[in-house]
Amino acid sequence: MLLALFQWIAEDIRTFNVFSYITLRTVLAALTALSISFLIGPAMIRSLTARKVGQSVRNDGPQTHLVKAGTPTMGGALILMAVMVTTLLWADLSNRYIWVVSLTTLGFGVIGWIDDYRKVIQRNSKGLSASAKLFWQSVIALLVATYLAMTANLPQHTEMIVPFFKEVAIPLGTFLFIVLTYLVIVGTSNAVNLTDGLDGLAIMPTVMISGALAIFAYVAGHAVFAKYLGIPHIPNAGELAVFCGALAGAGLAFLWFNAYPAEVFMGDVGALALGAALGVITVIVRQEIVLVIMGGVFVMEALSVMIQVVSFKLFGQRVFRMAPLHHHYELKGWKENQVVVRFWIITIILVLIGLSTLKLR
Repeated sequence: MLLALFQWIAEDIRTFNVFSYITLRTVLAALTALSISFLIGPAMIRSLTARKVGQSVRNDGPQTHLVKAGTPTMGGALILMAVMVTTLLWADLSNRYIWVVSLTTLGFGVIGWIDDYRKVIQRNSKGLSASAKLFWQSVIALLVATYLAMTANLPQHTEMIVPFFKEVAIPLGTFLFIVLTYLVIVGTSNAVNLTDGLDGLAIMPTVMISGALAIFAYVAGHAVFAKYLGIPHIPNAGELAVFCGALAGAGLAFLWFNAYPAEVFMGDVGALALGAALGVITVIVRQEIVLVIMGGVFVMEALSVMIQVVSFKLFGQRVFRMAPLHHHYELKGWKENQVVVRFWIITIILVLIGLSTLKLR
């Protein structure tokens, strides 16, 4: 909305043309989302506390987590609110990718909200059943995947780019593209959700990956940069940098309240939505393998759960002391802050490796 206003003013006052630059609006989006979260955050936490929207804690996990019982959850709604308001203010609302990403994020957020609501408000420990959750995630992901496949401008926009190799790309075709898109969106959504088990553990990697994806989106949407770097040019994808900026800003502000000892948890409403957002943005800018690299912590957390389940069912033995992986290290004696900060450091390294793929080809 602000973009449209400034474009109208720019017809008479050319100085306002500066707001047409994606780079400036990305920075402003980050600052706006940050400010909204800081302003609304304390009131939302007080409201959640007053309504006794508290987190339940498993007795079979690390005993140090028992003190977290009752901490307000569903705080991810704060992130979604800040991101959506900011996107409406600073993004080009005529851009179809903005709507695809926004609606996907909101859709997964609704699924998470229903799950959280049943758990903490209705006191239903099962929340939304795993099958129902996967079903609705699949519906949204398949709709998004089909839309992106049907509207792809060139065959190159459905290829899987192999990082570090300038001329290597795997042609997928419509069907495999839809399958890959589905797996990336649903997989990333659930991986972020599994990671969200310690104070600040999931949100900081999300912020860092969002910042990196903003760069990928900007260069993919810029014909000259895309050609120079040897990546597919995706017209209009650059606008997603604004959304990524909003996501990074809102996430950074949320970390203020979610850092140890957390005043609020994001809950499924935040984790599922943020993971889906990262997934769909990655698909649009054609960097699925790079997401696996940058989101290595999310991948390790998800794999630890799958390995644990398969090992126990087939052999009756557990590979890890507890899954997801962060609980394994806690039970080995690492303090919560040690696990969180070390996983952040790993993510910083992996994000830098991911960004290096832009040039090292």
